[in-house]
Amino acid sequence: MRNAKTPRRLPIGAEATPTGGVHFRVWAPRRQRVEVVFEGGAAGAVLAPEGNGYFSGDVSSARPGALYRFRLDDDPTPYPDPVSRFQPQGPHGPSEVVDPSAFAWTDKDWRGAGLKGQVIYEMHIGTFTKEGTFEAAARELKELADLGVTVLEVMPVADFTGRFGWGYDGVNLFAPTRLYGRPDDFRRFVDQAHAVGLGVILDVVYNHFGPDGNYISQFAKDYFSPKVKTDWGQAIHFDGPNAGPVREYFVANAGYWVDEFHIDGLRLDATQQIYDASPDHILAAIGRRVREAARGRATLIVAENEPQHVRLVRPLDKGGYGLDALWNDDYHHSALVALTGRNEAYYSDYYGEAQEFVSAVKYGYLYQGQRYAWQKKRRGTPALDVPAPHFVVFLENHDQVANSSRGLRTHFLTDGGRHRALTALTLLAPGTPMLFQGQEFAASCPFLYFADYPEELAKLVRVGRAEELKQFRSLVVFEEQAPLDDPADPHTFERCKLDFSERQSHAEAYALHRDLLKLRREDAVFHAQKPRGVDGAVLSAEAFVLRFFGDDGDDRLLIVNLGRDLHLDPSPEPLLAPPENMVWDTLWSSEHPRYGGIGTSRLDTEENWRLPGHAAVALVPKANR
Repeated sequence: MRNAKTPRRLPIGAEATPTGGVHFRVWAPRRQRVEVVFEGGAAGAVLAPEGNGYFSGDVSSARPGALYRFRLDDDPTPYPDPVSRFQPQGPHGPSEVVDPSAFAWTDKDWRGAGLKGQVIYEMHIGTFTKEGTFEAAARELKELADLGVTVLEVMPVADFTGRFGWGYDGVNLFAPTRLYGRPDDFRRFVDQAHAVGLGVILDVVYNHFGPDGNYISQFAKDYFSPKVKTDWGQAIHFDGPNAGPVREYFVANAGYWVDEFHIDGLRLDATQQIYDASPDHILAAIGRRVREAARGRATLIVAENEPQHVRLVRPLDKGGYGLDALWNDDYHHSALVALTGRNEAYYSDYYGEAQEFVSAVKYGYLYQGQRYAWQKKRRGTPALDVPAPHFVVFLENHDQVANSSRGLRTHFLTDGGRHRALTALTLLAPGTPMLFQGQEFAASCPFLYFADYPEELAKLVRVGRAEELKQFRSLVVFEEQAPLDDPADPHTFERCKLDFSERQSHAEAYALHRDLLKLRREDAVFHAQKPRGVDGAVLSAEAFVLRFFGDDGDDRLLIVNLGRDLHLDPSPEPLLAPPENMVWDTLWSSEHPRYGGIGTSRLDTEENWRLPGHAAVALVPKANR
C-alpha cells in the first residue's frame, strides 16, 4: 500500500484511482487507528493518519466491486463507510467500491432545469410502480412528459434499513438504496428522464439520520449537535467546534448527486430543523455547491420550511440563502378546508374562502408575520415582493395524503366539481404547481405511512404515529372505530402502489390534468408567470375572479366558484370588464363533459354574470361583433 495525494471527487470515501487500485479516506477523529478490511479474505490495509482526524491511503489491489468495511481501533466489529456509494446488503452490511465514471451518459446536450415554467411531480420510487425499482419507473417517464410534467421530485433514495419505507430515515446518505436497484440504475433513470425532457430533483434529508443502521457516530460523535434535538432525534452539528468536517460532509453530498448522478437540484426536507448559527448558513453553502457541481446547467433547489422563512429564497447578496422555491403549505391548507369543510388541527387558521385564494395567488404565503392561533405565536416573514414562481403550490403531497385517516387522495374527500375547480386553480395559477404521483388520474390507492423497522422500534413508530394524528379530532374518533394501518405491515406498503390501468379507467381525471397542463404550457398569458401579472377580487365568500394580464389587452380571466350557482347582478367589479371593444368568451371549463362535468353556459350575459357552482372557467377576450 502507498499513501499519496490523489485527486478525489469527494473529500472522503472510497474512490477508484486512474492508475488502478482504490484510494480510501475517512474522518474518524475519535479513533487512533483505522483499517480497511475486505470481504472474501482479501488482505486489508491500515490507513495513515493525516493528523487532523482524517485517515487515508491507497490500496493497489482493490478494484470497483470490492466489498469493504472499516475496523476502528481494537473494536472487533467493522463498520460500513460513512460515504459508501452503495450498500448491496443494506446499512448493516459491507460497503461496495463504485466507480461512477464507468457509466456512459447520453445527456451531454441537457441544459438543466431552472425555476420558471416548471410543473413538478413528486414520486416515491418504491410505490410508483408495482416493481418499485428505478428501471420500472424509467419506463413511465415518456408518459409523464407527454402529460405535461417537466420536473420529477424523487422522494429520498439514501439507503435505509428494512424492506420498505418513505426514505426520510436514511443512514447512508451517498448510497442509493439497494431496494430500488444499483447506482447505475438510478443514473440510467436520470439519463432517460433527460432524454424525454424531464428534469430530476432529489429529496434529501439533512436534519437528522435514521434510527437504525446509523454507524456514523462510531467515526465521530461531532456529527451530532450537543445542544439541539429535532422531532426525529439528534440534530446535525453545523456550527461550533469540529463542525467543519460535518459541513463538508453534507455540502459534498449535495454536490455528489448533481455531479455523479446528473441530478438537476434538490428538495430539502424540513429545513426549519437544520440549525446553524454560523455566518455562512449551511443552506447557503449547499446551494452554492449545487450550482458549482452543475457546471453551467440550470438547477432547482426547493425547500420545505414550516415556519415560512422567506430568506431561504432571497438572493445571497440580499442576506438570503439563494435557494429557488418554497413549498406553500398555506395554499394547501386553505384548499383542503375548502374541499372538506374541516378546519381542525393545523388547518384551524384557514377558512378556505375566496379571499385566501386571491391572496395566495397574489402574495404566496397567507401568513407573513400574523399571529397563528394553532401554534400560539406569529408565523411567517414578509413575502409581498417574492415572485409567484418561488412558491410551490399543491393539493397533495406525501405527508398530507398520509395524514388523512386512511391515506385517502383529495378526490375522495370532496365532490367532483370542487375538486376539478381547485385543480384548475392550482395548475393555472402563476405559482409553481406540483402533483403527487397518481393524482393526475385520480388514483384509487391510498398513500399511507410505512416503515419496516425491527419490532421494538416498530412499536415506538406505531405509538408515535398514532400520537401525532391525535391533533385531528376526527381521527381520534376514527381510531376508536377502526385502528390505523400498521406502518410495519408489508400490506400497508403494497396497498400504496399505483395502478396505471387507471389512466384509462379514470380517463376523465387524466384528461382534466392533461388539458390544464397543455393550456398552461401553450397559452402565452397563463404561461408567462409575470411579476405582478395577476390581480384578483372576491365575488362572494366562495367565488372569486383572477385576471391574468397579457400584452395589449390580451388578458385572461379565471372564474372560480366553490359554492352554489351565483348570479352577479349588479357586478361592480372592474376586473370583470372585458378589454375595449371585446367580450369574454369561454376558453376552458372544468364542467366540460370530457372531465365528468355537465357543461357550461355563457357566463357574461345580458342578465349580467351567471357563475356555475363548483366550477372553474377560463375566459379569453374576442372581438365584439
